[in-house]
Amino acid sequence: MTRWEQLGLEWQETGHADAPVLVLSNALGCTWEMWEPQLDALNSAYHVLRYNQRGHGRSPVLPGPYTLADLGADVLALLDYLEVPRASFMGSSLGGMIGLWLGAHAGERIEGLTVCCSSAWLGQEQVELDRAATAREHGTNELVSPTIERWFTPHFREWHAETAIYSAMIASTDDEAYALCSELTGRVDLRADLPTITAPTLVVAGADDPATPPEHSAAIVDGIGANARLEVLPHAAHLANVEQAEAFTALLGLD
Repeated sequence: MTRWEQLGLEWQETGHADAPVLVLSNALGCTWEMWEPQLDALNSAYHVLRYNQRGHGRSPVLPGPYTLADLGADVLALLDYLEVPRASFMGSSLGGMIGLWLGAHAGERIEGLTVCCSSAWLGQEQVELDRAATAREHGTNELVSPTIERWFTPHFREWHAETAIYSAMIASTDDEAYALCSELTGRVDLRADLPTITAPTLVVAGADDPATPPEHSAAIVDGIGANARLEVLPHAAHLANVEQAEAFTALLGLD
């Protein structure tokens, strides 16, 4: 049995079997459905692999504590299982942190990176510890309202009923897995690793993102250097690929 089979994480492959491979990694509290706005376009150009983080969707809750190396190794286990030597990687928030870790620590496996609304160092460990405590004591349902406020601008929340889908994602995330991932994000500090990333890297920020403001994305680009570029999407909060779906997809250069 391979390591991926032992992990038992939920995954899905779409697109063209003989096309370049792209791995999509979701944000904390989201499932792979967060990439639905881009999926048709990505399927036309890639062999797309989506997976759900530990405790998200139907993926099991694996024993903690979690490290970013653990979550990066999950991705490498999937690539090994499918005998994929190199792939591109696109991740949002926690998924973006995983992408940065992979770029720095498994660069020989990474063709290119897209890092969306993420950070190399949040600098707010106590905030994340408090969220972890809330998830354990009261359940992820207690986190729905404040999380939706971070994920989407007021205008989007008022005029787009699909925010209910994302509320359900948060509430369905396993309480302990959410807590373990929150604790992980509070500890992450990839600043010293950024200069070692050599893969071409697109870093996308939401101009109105209160969770990882554009200066976090700018710091990633500055840390990586010439191989990275920054794009800031106006009228977008933390889930910029959802709130500004067409503009985000256009940045991917799939035409």
